[in-house]
Parts: sequence; C-alpha cells; structure tokens
Amino acid sequence: MSKTVLTDVRLFAVGADLSGHSNKVELAVEVEDKDATNYRSQGWTEKLGGLASAEVTGEGQWEADDPGMVDDASWSQLGGTGPWTLGANNAAAVGDLAYLVKAMRSEYKLGEAVGEVAPWTGTAKSSWPVARGVFAHPPGTARTATGSGTGLELGAVASGQRLYAALHVLSAAGATPTLTVTVESSADNTFAAPTTQLTFAAADEAGGQILRTGGTAVTDTWWRIAWTITGTSPSFLFVSSLGIQ
Repeated sequence: MSKTVLTDVRLFAVGADLSGHSNKVELAVEVEDKDATNYRSQGWTEKLGGLASAEVTGEGQWEADDPGMVDDASWSQLGGTGPWTLGANNAAAVGDLAYLVKAMRSEYKLGEAVGEVAPWTGTAKSSWPVARGVFAHPPGTARTATGSGTGLELGAVASGQRLYAALHVLSAAGATPTLTVTVESSADNTFAAPTTQLTFAAADEAGGQILRTGGTAVTDTWWRIAWTITGTSPSFLFVSSLGIQ
C-alpha cells in the first residue's frame, strides 16, 4: 500500500460497524522499555523490552436506538472484552490489510456544548496481542446458505506463534437463524482436504468472537473461513479477519 490520505477507515467493534459513525480512529502499540544500565554499559543506557500493550481509540458522531449504533454498542460492550478489527481507506475486501485484537472497552464519553453535533469518544485496551493480517470475509455480502470463503496464503504458523481469527456478526435475519464459522487451513490453494483449526460458537444475533490457535506449529500455508447456516430464510452479514502473530 502506497502513501495514503485517510478518508474511510473501517472500524468493527464486536458486533457493530462503527465506520460510518467515526471520524478519527487510532491504534497504538507499545512495548515498555526497562532500564538495564550497569557499570559495564560504557556510559550508555541499556534497555530491555518489557510488557507490550495496545490501545484503540475512536471518536465521531453520536447515534443511538439501534444495536449497530455507537451508543447501543458502547453501553453493551463497556467493561467487556471482544474482537476489534481495523482497516484503512475502506479496506474490508478479502485480502485487504487488517489489524485485529481482543480488547476491553474501557472508556466511553458522549456530549458537547449546545449547537454542536453530538460527539462520542471511546477507548479499548488490549487483552491479547495485536495481529497484523487480512480480511477473510467482507461486511457487505449477505450469506443465506452454507459455504466457504476465498483461500488466503498467509503462511505457516511457527512454533510459539498463533493464528488469530476475529468474527463480527453485524446482523441476523430469518426464523431461528444460526451461523457457525470455522477457520480452515490447507497445504495448497485447492483445499482438497482442509483441516479445521478453529470453530466459533454458533451465533444467532449480532455479536463478536475472537479465537486463536494453541501455540503449536501449523505447516499449512493457506487459510480460509467456512460457514454453516441453518434456519428458515436465514441471512447474515458478518466480517472476519485472520492474522498470524
């Protein structure tokens, strides 16, 4: 991706798409620097990396009275942890760059002076590492039947690394609709004999989940999501992102 002017950042918080309600989004990742300077440091400080942390901050225009609106989403998420996925300049197509993290919604602020457009600000603080990856399912494609997504060559997972996967269910419609999403890996792009690496809990309403593998090596280099949909006239809008960290 070349130099860019931010005009349409995508922000998915648990089960809400806050992109159209935001005008500023920041992701900050930090590693503590611990002083290890001693008499043999030749007059220079020595630093060791300590604990890492990340923080997502956002602000924009306040709206309410719908589960997808910022006020409803913020109140329901406050104090809880869930998946957050960010993408730059309308990035949400399969394969577009994404940053995903499990984070706790720690702060929510609303209100301004008379005559101003009602604003909001909010903060979420990481509970897991930030994974730099890609979108594996786009937000604007409604799914009504069982299927699978596009294969993505993310690479193998080395020992000690994990594959992180976020799922944001934005809406569910129909009679008793159920969506079960899995993450599959394969040695090549044919997915002739895929291996299920992660399985999200079945979802029947808007919400979010984030999972990760156990830390053992996975030699497969291709990845995709698959979904099973049941119910009467079911329809789901959802976003998924994958990353190795």
